[in-house]
Amino acid sequence: MPELRRPGWLTTPILAVSGLSIGSGIAQFGVTAVIGDVAAAFGEVGGGDDLTAQIGLPATTVGLALAVIRLTSLASLPVASIADHRGRQRVLVALSVVGLSLTTLAALAPGFWWYVALVALARPALSGVNAITGVVAAEETRTKDRSAAIALVTAAYGIGAGLIVVARAALGSLATFRVVTATALVPLALLPLMVRGTREPRIARGHLRRRGMLGAVPREYVRSVIVLSALSGSIALATGPAFSYLFVYGERVLGASAGLLALLVVLAGPAGLVGILLGRAAADRIGRNLAAGVSMAGTGAAVAWAYGGTAPRLAIGYLLAIMASSAFAPPTGALGAELVPTRIRATLAGWITFAGVVGAVVGIWGFGRLADATGGFDSAARTIGIVTALSSVGFLGLPETRGVELEDLEADA
Repeated sequence: MPELRRPGWLTTPILAVSGLSIGSGIAQFGVTAVIGDVAAAFGEVGGGDDLTAQIGLPATTVGLALAVIRLTSLASLPVASIADHRGRQRVLVALSVVGLSLTTLAALAPGFWWYVALVALARPALSGVNAITGVVAAEETRTKDRSAAIALVTAAYGIGAGLIVVARAALGSLATFRVVTATALVPLALLPLMVRGTREPRIARGHLRRRGMLGAVPREYVRSVIVLSALSGSIALATGPAFSYLFVYGERVLGASAGLLALLVVLAGPAGLVGILLGRAAADRIGRNLAAGVSMAGTGAAVAWAYGGTAPRLAIGYLLAIMASSAFAPPTGALGAELVPTRIRATLAGWITFAGVVGAVVGIWGFGRLADATGGFDSAARTIGIVTALSSVGFLGLPETRGVELEDLEADA
């Protein structure tokens, strides 16, 4: 009887870093889920019709807080690149401890800006965890399993985000911001167990970077890093505003019910999972570049169509955008790992994260400006969606890497 063996993308090290990715999802999405509760706890909720009375603090204050938290993710570039100098396992464990500890500590925050400061300090570490888990997944697998491993760690983050939403709903009236934020203590407590399953990828043991500035890229790889980072920023240009303005547009402009929008958030989980699976299959069958380009163009088209003026279009377009953008992760993650040698692979992951944050911030700001200038969300969504879709041709400027083994890159480096 033949021996049953686990697929290469289900080995213990990959499952272990997937656990770390779940913890990162719990910690990061918990902030998004409770920021309104934090404002209510430290502000003054009244019976008036204005936003300040309903939220507890001025909407400008809450928006500034969210912007600060998002922008601190830019520091994940130097944080992630440390893994090219000190090793994947050591840095990944340290960042998990820092990120989860600071998030847990935020549950004890004595004021609104104390809370924002603590979760903002945690964000670069948690974003670094996201970047490095993808690198480990790529380095622990051969080419045939690589996109599946990256899909797994991507889905793991989504599971963590979903768990925090489910936990908040299940706790009901007990779900204060302190209780929900403190759930980061669970993955923190389980960290020793997860760490036991991690290891330094074999290829990284002898190919770490011994010198050079954090975030620096050798001249021969600058073009590839710029192009792939710019493409990752371009898709964030559409997903940033499309997902951030969902409730504002749905409730305030279309008059959609809160129940419909809540249902969309719930359905986003299965839609994202389907997208990840499609992206993984496409990356292995039609190639990394074509799969990434099609998913990026699909994301732009879905965003352009979603804000067309009716609730059904918003619902369908939102779910299609979730699916298409989720399909972007496996081929792009595999492509990034197969474009550069081990000594700068984590640095590239950091640049991709950096570009994604910049793209999302620019998209959110630009979306609002375009909506004001044109008198509606429809034109703004079409403009940003079309720009994103057209940008997908940039993948033609990168070499196809399907079938490349990482050892081959070391021979050429």
